[in-house]
Amino acid sequence: MNKKAIYKTVCTITFALMGNIIFGQIDKDATKETKALYKNLKEISKKNILFAHQHATEYGHGWNGDVNRSDVKSVTGSYPAMVGVDFSGLSGRPEADIEKTKEDLRKNVVDTYNRGGVTTAAWHFSNPASEGGFYWKDGVSLASMALIKPGGSKHEEYKEILKNIADFANSVKGRNGKLAPIIFRPYHEFDGEWFWWGKPYTSREDFIAVWQFTVSYLKDTLGVHNFIYAYSPDNKFNTEEEFLERFPGNDYVDMVGMDNYGDFGRDGDYNIERAIMKLKIVSDYGIKNNKLAALTETGLESIPNPIWWTETLLKVLKSENMQLSYVLVWRNDTQSPTHFYAPFPGQVSAPDFLKFYNDPYTIFEKDLKKIYRRKFLGIF
Repeated sequence: MNKKAIYKTVCTITFALMGNIIFGQIDKDATKETKALYKNLKEISKKNILFAHQHATEYGHGWNGDVNRSDVKSVTGSYPAMVGVDFSGLSGRPEADIEKTKEDLRKNVVDTYNRGGVTTAAWHFSNPASEGGFYWKDGVSLASMALIKPGGSKHEEYKEILKNIADFANSVKGRNGKLAPIIFRPYHEFDGEWFWWGKPYTSREDFIAVWQFTVSYLKDTLGVHNFIYAYSPDNKFNTEEEFLERFPGNDYVDMVGMDNYGDFGRDGDYNIERAIMKLKIVSDYGIKNNKLAALTETGLESIPNPIWWTETLLKVLKSENMQLSYVLVWRNDTQSPTHFYAPFPGQVSAPDFLKFYNDPYTIFEKDLKKIYRRKFLGIF
């Protein structure tokens, strides 16, 4: 190898390492597109925020499976910048059903990637050791985090479940032949009591052990290099110390977030000041530790408040110079007349949502420009 080639190699390695250090991304072998997404989200969060909607393109208010449809798109003319999916169907069911789920999910993720949008994945993980699904059910559910951790009686079964997730992650190739990056958000709202991995049923030590194993096994053993890993408790904390009570460490987390419905109008409880205080804890941690930050779930069911988007949500997001990469509102149910979190044509908050959409601060899919490309110190 000549001197020029050696110099180029050394520079490339050095800059790549610097990129991971500067931006706090945990996977040094992440794909070029995943690194670019991470860095672009970090940069975007200084001035703007992506809007996300759970299950936005799979179904909506009164419809299911329609091609090229989204309730958000029907109101604004644009898809959300980020689409939420769920890995719930990748375990706890017959193999044929899992493969069908992979096929449907793959199309959703790849279509979003090909359009230039972003995907985030929640994981409503059915209890691997008992009946009861992903919720905790007294007398039915087992406290399974202690069972699936390394050394636990269900650990080998858990590894097989992670292999299914890895198989899916390594299959989502876009038309350019590249893997679509995914923001993976496992074990969300772990400080609550409604999921089997919740705080009353899982010790701090077991939660951290499972999280660290999950990330390491996917990344280092199964070769998943298109995930950005997000940590997102519910809104039960009031200090940074409480927020970090089950934090698995900066080497295992790319993004910090919070799920918060309670301060945004649920049951008539509007507490903007409290919402800002908690969200600032999240944002400040991201800034201090070079991590991404987000409002990973929120919303007001049925959106009866006609000015909720601009007078509640937007006011919170634009406060205190916070740096948040995205805000996600929950899903619009197909059959329920009241279970929806994004407007549809004719819904009372739709005109205000258009104002939210047109605000220069918010980014929808039409606004995204080459989010998977980044010319950083000559690497990309």
